[in-house]
Amino acid sequence: MGKTLVVMAAGLGSRYGGVKQMERLGPGGEILMEYAIYDAVHCGFDQLVIIIKPDMHGEVMQLFGDRVERGTGLQLCFAMQSMDGYWNTVAIPPRRTKPLGTVHALLSAREYLNQPFAVINADDFYGRGAIAAVGSVLDSLHSGSEGAMVAYRLKNTVSPFGTVTRGICREDRGHLLQVDETFHIRLAPDGSIRDSSDGDGRLLEPESPVSMNLWGFHPGVLEMFDDYFTGFLRELDPEDNHSECLLPVAVDALIRSEKLQVEVLETDEHWFGLTYPEDKAGVVAELQALHGAGVYPPTLWRQ
Repeated sequence: MGKTLVVMAAGLGSRYGGVKQMERLGPGGEILMEYAIYDAVHCGFDQLVIIIKPDMHGEVMQLFGDRVERGTGLQLCFAMQSMDGYWNTVAIPPRRTKPLGTVHALLSAREYLNQPFAVINADDFYGRGAIAAVGSVLDSLHSGSEGAMVAYRLKNTVSPFGTVTRGICREDRGHLLQVDETFHIRLAPDGSIRDSSDGDGRLLEPESPVSMNLWGFHPGVLEMFDDYFTGFLRELDPEDNHSECLLPVAVDALIRSEKLQVEVLETDEHWFGLTYPEDKAGVVAELQALHGAGVYPPTLWRQ
């Protein structure tokens, strides 16, 4: 059985001030998701599914689609995260313009997901060790009730330029017990990490394991996500243009209802990504260092 990498690239990047998934950052003009794709090729993945908005297809192909297809041998598929129509007879609010979240994104790719798959964000750098970790367990997922998550340390996932959202995890003997999606995490001037949604700035443990949306699933899980998303839509106010149906929240609900067991995979990889425009210079420098150290070739793909 093969392995699929799913890249969620339909987000608007509102805090970044543009479509951050399309920023050219590498020495050969690579965008950030290309590094995960390159790593996936070296870790035995054979299919790539990129979830985009319908109007992004031409730009994605122009940026890197052709060279990825030529240089990897991956089966490349595009799934469209659309705001049209109904979901299990539940209407998507007609005035809704913001994407409905990562559960909706994943379900938009359902027709391509017939084998175990890993899921990532397009605007995060995960590192080959993390991609390899999740890839190594996909063959052991035999039903929709089994999953995996690569856990990073909170201290390695914050931005000095503003708040970030992270799924802070609680685990026991390698099994995920809870994911607390925390939306206003900031790095304080004294180096501590705090939840700024709390008036007192609740102190967070720097070593806490967090989800960076690097998941491994069996395709059977999609039926449970479908039910969860349908329930989300039923409760959504027609005027609500902001609430999103998020994978960490859905996974937490499925764990609590004893429908899903998730293995926690540790990684020493260093995460970096684009949340704010000020992050760009640091990301470019990190990528240049990785190329310079020989982790990646001078450019990722054959020109």
